[in-house]
Amino acid sequence: MEVNEGEVVLDIIHRLQATQAPDMAVRWNCKAGKCGSCSAEVNGVPRLMCMTRMSTFAEDEVVTVTPMRTFPVIRDLVTDVSFNYEKAREVPAFAPPADLKPGEYRMQQVDVERSQEFRKCIECFLCQNTCHVVRDHEENKENFSGPRFLMRIAELDMHPLDVADRVPAAQAEHGLGFCNITKCCTEVCPENIHITDNALIPLKERVIDRQYDPVLVPLAKIFRRNKKN
Repeated sequence: MEVNEGEVVLDIIHRLQATQAPDMAVRWNCKAGKCGSCSAEVNGVPRLMCMTRMSTFAEDEVVTVTPMRTFPVIRDLVTDVSFNYEKAREVPAFAPPADLKPGEYRMQQVDVERSQEFRKCIECFLCQNTCHVVRDHEENKENFSGPRFLMRIAELDMHPLDVADRVPAAQAEHGLGFCNITKCCTEVCPENIHITDNALIPLKERVIDRQYDPVLVPLAKIFRRNKKN
């Protein structure tokens, strides 16, 4: 297949559709790396096809494009990513204090910046696809939300105006304990979000503090005892 200067993998897929395989199914939208639609695996690496330049491969190299392996294939390069939307619905929404109206929210800039990184997520689900917890173990999907939605929980937990206690649910309901911080999710993120270092590890630290801190654990037991009395 002919390749012109500056083209990306998605350009070649479109040329294949136009000249050789008009019935080939592929999902795409913006072609600018912002919609997350054209996720696939290029030579075995999870990538956005619209952001993978053909110039990164040798002229005689065979470029193999396959659908994301973690999700069921609908047809050709299109996969069923409904797993991710199911997990998104399981994350409780932002819970501000009951006595504050939306126009009364006030935050320090440092708190804004802390979670702003996570808001760059375009939900391409490449991190979900490459996470070996579900990639290699289909049975884990029921009990593991994956890095994208654990990151969402961490973002809300770090929010100074969110009053929900999200730490117990992160471990018990969303499977945080399955994550063994290999950083594979961070490596494939097209937005360069430090998912592991800035979201998953801090969330794990909060779980550990809650369960094993020699000061907090006895205090929590005393608080629960007094509450019952």
